Amino acid sequence: MTRKHITHLLYLHGFRSSPQSAKARRMAAWVHEHRPDLHWWCPQLPPSPREAIARLVDGVAGWPVEHMAVIGSSLGGFYATVLAERLGCAAVLLNPAVDPARDLAHHIGEQSAWHDPSERFFFRAEFVEELRALAPPVITQPQRYLAVIAKGDELLDWREMSGRYAGAHVKLLEGGDHALSDFDAHLGEIVAFLGLVRSAANSR
Repeated sequence: MTRKHITHLLYLHGFRSSPQSAKARRMAAWVHEHRPDLHWWCPQLPPSPREAIARLVDGVAGWPVEHMAVIGSSLGGFYATVLAERLGCAAVLLNPAVDPARDLAHHIGEQSAWHDPSERFFFRAEFVEELRALAPPVITQPQRYLAVIAKGDELLDWREMSGRYAGAHVKLLEGGDHALSDFDAHLGEIVAFLGLVRSAANSR
């Protein structure tokens, strides 16, 4: 599949995470060094899934869909899928949440941010229903997705992730973890999939 020239790139963090996550900062650094011409957006997402998607849809309203892509990690991977299905853009998913309504039903209540435990927010019961309402019934045009999935993910089932994105470009890691601590090892493949570099050498 030939990827059109990407001019706009969106990065979405996961549950309890932020634009200060290791992967978000690494991706931002790569863009700054190799593709400063890109329009880069990595927002802090609100706890409400409905509000998060509304903010994202509004934020990319002026973006050229055929020249944009979204990268999402965990819950951000779910949001990236919602956007890709609605807009038709390319997406890279990093250990994506498949059924966050089910998984996060156990996390209702006060939560702290991973990168700043003093920062707290409340995950409400109605957010679970918002997630359920947002879930795309099927994945269409799976070739527009690259999913990086770690068998060693301690939070999400790699089999469920692989099944959800059957037919997509899947990089299945034998080990790894939920955070994809070895993200740098996959960065070259991610930017190549999105057509952000002319050759793999440029991603180093």
